[in-house]
Amino acid sequence: TFFPAVLTLPAGGSATFFCNISMENDSGLEYSLNWYKETNNSETQKIAEISRNNPQTKTQKYLLTNHTPAFKIEILNLHQNDSGSYYCGLITFFEPDKVMESNRSHLVVTAAPEKANATDEPEMEEGNPLDHIKAVLLGILLLAGAVVLLIFGYFTVTYRRGDVQKPPSENMPAEEKPPVVSVSTVDYGVLEFQWDQHAQVPPETQLVDQTEYATIVFPEERPITPERGKKHQD
Repeated sequence: TFFPAVLTLPAGGSATFFCNISMENDSGLEYSLNWYKETNNSETQKIAEISRNNPQTKTQKYLLTNHTPAFKIEILNLHQNDSGSYYCGLITFFEPDKVMESNRSHLVVTAAPEKANATDEPEMEEGNPLDHIKAVLLGILLLAGAVVLLIFGYFTVTYRRGDVQKPPSENMPAEEKPPVVSVSTVDYGVLEFQWDQHAQVPPETQLVDQTEYATIVFPEERPITPERGKKHQD
């Protein structure tokens, strides 16, 4: 007998079938168990074999285990082309021409279900918005801190530059400013008084010839150069 009768599994998994044999006289008889696959085109293909004395046989695709009187076959890494009918055949060495075949079991391999992936994606996406919000808040805080530092640095530099660029006269106390002094210049000149010869003065009133000097002060702020003195004489 071969069971289960029908298996429907998704791709990527594994399928397990059992083949159970029963012999009336099992006193040291040698036999071998073959596994077959039938496709939709009714083509039969031998896929694996295990003997009575072999506890286990493994290939890249199949794993056979001997649990006498039951034998287990596992079809690994299922693909959709693994779909088909499977059965086992018992070959006894004491009767070489006799092959006993079991009933057929059908395997259907479907594509990987999309619903399972769809249910997993929202769980992953639920965590993403929280991480995104945290990242945005952290970025805003960092940006605000940078702006505050820039403003503080700008005012600090501006204040220091204002102190440095003040002219020395502003930084000096009012008491130390030099006083403004107005300077008057003095120019000396000689005035000659000529005697009028036409005037007839009695001899008794005539005075002795003499020269008189006068000092004239010009309130000018700048001294008179020799050139200006010459112009004044002209």
